[in-house]
Amino acid sequence: MGQIVVETRDLSKTYNGFTAVDGLNLHIEEGEIFGFLGPNGAGKTTTILMLLGLTEPSSGTAEVCGYNPTREPLKVKHIVGYLPEKVGFYEDLTARQNLRYTAELNNLPKSEAEKSIEDLLATVGLSQVADQEVNKFSRGMKQRLGIADIWVKEPKLAFLDEPTSGIDPEGVDDMLNIIGSMAKKGMTVIFCSHQLHLVQRLCTRIGILAKGHLVVEGPIDSLGKQSISGGKYRIEVEVAQANPDLLDSLKRDTRIREVQGSGNTLFITCDEDLRSQIAKEIIDSGSLLVGMKIEKYDLEAIYKTYFEED
Repeated sequence: MGQIVVETRDLSKTYNGFTAVDGLNLHIEEGEIFGFLGPNGAGKTTTILMLLGLTEPSSGTAEVCGYNPTREPLKVKHIVGYLPEKVGFYEDLTARQNLRYTAELNNLPKSEAEKSIEDLLATVGLSQVADQEVNKFSRGMKQRLGIADIWVKEPKLAFLDEPTSGIDPEGVDDMLNIIGSMAKKGMTVIFCSHQLHLVQRLCTRIGILAKGHLVVEGPIDSLGKQSISGGKYRIEVEVAQANPDLLDSLKRDTRIREVQGSGNTLFITCDEDLRSQIAKEIIDSGSLLVGMKIEKYDLEAIYKTYFEED
């Protein structure tokens, strides 16, 4: 286990009798890209505001990089970056000037800041428009600038709320690569998005909120195995010929729960990852192993197990 960057204990927030976040226990480790998911109104934004020290919890506690956001909000703000869904800048300033202002607010040395700003503008693909006023930027360009605005202060933790919103498909790939680079340099990222395929591409672990409760947390494959396959492994095997000896041998193995066949493709359900043993049984039966893969779980399918559409 790495160093814990975010930890909450029974964190709750109530507004006028409505509980937005209810007993949240969450932990996020250094260097993770953590997918924070849930439908609108699930409590994601309220949680983020509490972690940023922008609203106080009704009960429970939170720690961000060892600081209490309620008692030490300025220390938290100094080491945390936040890109809201609707990012805002000084519209009459250029992209470069906006980044300079952020650097000045964070007391970054001018010479270091200028070099960093130049590099970041190139990283997010805005070098050619660096001296244009932001009021001329598209939403996607502002999202890119928002990433640079976070990165210029070199925070330990970044909250990204729908960071790919308004960006074309090619730009989305660029953005995911940029976010991946942030994590590789040691920054922890909390990634909020309704685009589940992007979350699956990027995130190491996820947590799903529903009505203020954390209903599930963990790696996508582990969650898929539990929620979709009942804790079992499902292995797809392609052989040159599915002969009767092979099928009988597999069915005699007490660790294998089910063997289904379709032509020369077998679908094997078992209690543990038996790929090496299955490969041996295929060879011993005189058949030829063409391919084998363990089932990968689709985040959308996992998500739907908790939020079935009416």
